[in-house]
Amino acid sequence: MHTLNLGILAHVDAGKTSLTERLLHTAGVIDAVGSVDEGSTQTDTLALERQRGITIKSAVVSFAVDGVTVNLIDTPGHPDFIAEVERVLGVLDGAVLVVSAVEGVQAQTRILMRALRRLRIPTLVFVNKTDRAGARYEGVLADIERRLSPAVVAMGAAVGLGTRSARTRPFTAADRGFATALTDLLTTHDDDLLKAYVEGSAGVTYDRLRDRLAAQTRQALVHPVYFGSAATGAGVAELTAGIAEFLPATGQDTEGPASGTVFKVERGPAGEKIAYARMFAGTVRTRERVRLRGDGEEEGREGKISAITVFDNGTDVRGPSLSAGRIGRLRGLHTVRIGDMIGEPATEPARAHFAPPTLETVVTPCRHEDRGALHIALGHLAEQDPLIGVRRDDLRQEVSLSLYGEVQKEVIQATLADEYGIEVGFRETTTICLERPAGTGAAVEFIDKEPNPFLATVGLRVEPAAFGSGVEFRREVELGSMPYALMRAVEETVQETLGQGIHGWRVTDCTVTMTHSGYWPRQSHSHAVFDKSMSSTAGDFRNLTPLVLMEALKRAGTAVYEPMHRFRAELPADALGPLVPVLARLRAVPGPPVTHAGVCTVEGVIPAARVHELQQLLPGMTRGEGMLESAFEDYRPVDGPVPHRPRTDRDPLNRKDYLLRTLRRVDGGR
Repeated sequence: MHTLNLGILAHVDAGKTSLTERLLHTAGVIDAVGSVDEGSTQTDTLALERQRGITIKSAVVSFAVDGVTVNLIDTPGHPDFIAEVERVLGVLDGAVLVVSAVEGVQAQTRILMRALRRLRIPTLVFVNKTDRAGARYEGVLADIERRLSPAVVAMGAAVGLGTRSARTRPFTAADRGFATALTDLLTTHDDDLLKAYVEGSAGVTYDRLRDRLAAQTRQALVHPVYFGSAATGAGVAELTAGIAEFLPATGQDTEGPASGTVFKVERGPAGEKIAYARMFAGTVRTRERVRLRGDGEEEGREGKISAITVFDNGTDVRGPSLSAGRIGRLRGLHTVRIGDMIGEPATEPARAHFAPPTLETVVTPCRHEDRGALHIALGHLAEQDPLIGVRRDDLRQEVSLSLYGEVQKEVIQATLADEYGIEVGFRETTTICLERPAGTGAAVEFIDKEPNPFLATVGLRVEPAAFGSGVEFRREVELGSMPYALMRAVEETVQETLGQGIHGWRVTDCTVTMTHSGYWPRQSHSHAVFDKSMSSTAGDFRNLTPLVLMEALKRAGTAVYEPMHRFRAELPADALGPLVPVLARLRAVPGPPVTHAGVCTVEGVIPAARVHELQQLLPGMTRGEGMLESAFEDYRPVDGPVPHRPRTDRDPLNRKDYLLRTLRRVDGGR
């Protein structure tokens, strides 16, 4: 049996979930098409999704077409839940990107298409809502070519746009213009086809063009475009045929070593973990022990699968195994985490690398007695979405969350109330900045030398690295110069300590090198009683490393970078004058404006912290005609006062205070 793992992606409100319903109905899986407004869809199963009419969590449903089992994954469209989309992209064989025929290409559409093209995921484009007033054909197609990819071709004509009778007429061999468009597009990537065309059109048959279109689509070189309406079903049959014809459904090696990846974790009614996994090779079975390994994790963990559920023909059924190419739910893996590899590492698709969350807020329980329960509940939510980044400040007894936006904050608040019975409030949302070393700095503390109270020698050097490289730990000392557990303690503590730099922000894009090491071996008195006042422990290294690292970081110096968004504003030409000083006040850097037919377009960059304010101001300044779209661009040095973030109570920047507190943790006041 061949399998196709298919993702449905779109900007919010483009009709993605409605298209999923229509595909299931066309395949005969459901008898009636569910409604997003009525909360009766197959994939929006959370109560909150049904209430709000938006997709919050990815969902899987299966159907068959032309002998291929299609595992369809419906993903969130709202940008606040982009992390959910990122986890799905790594398990897809192909995708359908949904665009509204009324609104056209929107900000999130462009972000998604860039990710799909970067990962070389074969993608079809479906232009939805052709039955809505204001629906366009040529304009949207030109928009797709200009803003998504020039390598697109329309697979049919739209008739009766803007009416309930809107339909799609598929192009055939009789449409000479279609054959010409295919030839022009496909010869760009196919020298043999170009040669055959130059030698004479007789060698370029319509059947050959369709074959080459399928081959190039599966290589993610070109993207067929379909028009239709999920509401009426127009064009959906043609899209279904295109999924079977153009997207890569293949058989997999089910007999080799098991290799898969976990892209989603949820909790069942009894609080047990349920892992959604896609297998790339081999087979896992019920009651089998499997190895789980996270990113950068050397040894990994083991777990025993207690039950397996596979998706089949619109439902999920218990099965004895999960084989290569399939997606299923695994139970019994108590230590599983999102992103874990199952079994042997395999060549897997690169990650999408969407921008990390750029906002942060403090969450506080309305009832003081809920503090403990809140921390547990947030831990469960972080399992399902690791990027919410729970950060606990023990000194202030506060918990901070990293977020993508205000809607995500509202969803977390509602989830805590509905599922855990915890009412919470939030403080004002702030922007998350980053720190990068400005130069090179080094520091060292030697064992048994004042003021070092720990039985450890640690020397560290901090150096800047390339943007986007993260943190790399290196050693200039011999690995055998002290026990590996002590070496590991230093490396883990370095990663932990860099969570807050000199200004309180996460330090990244640097290389930390261990330059000195030393320890006292395990010793005991003559009666063989272990005496840790005479022996180095991992605790000595975990306490000393932050001191040394922060001293090295102070000597290197750090620069603070803030997140920037690229924006695109469309407004009446006469509203540009009042907008310019507002952009300056918001620290935006606009490019030269372009005016056409009385509409002015301005593109530029703006601090992420100011995007919301610009969104609020623009309608009033443009008589309600202004439109703004924005997306994360990059991090840039802060222009102005450097924002500081309060540190937790474990503050190695204050050397004296840190030593006094850590001395109390050392037996004997060493």
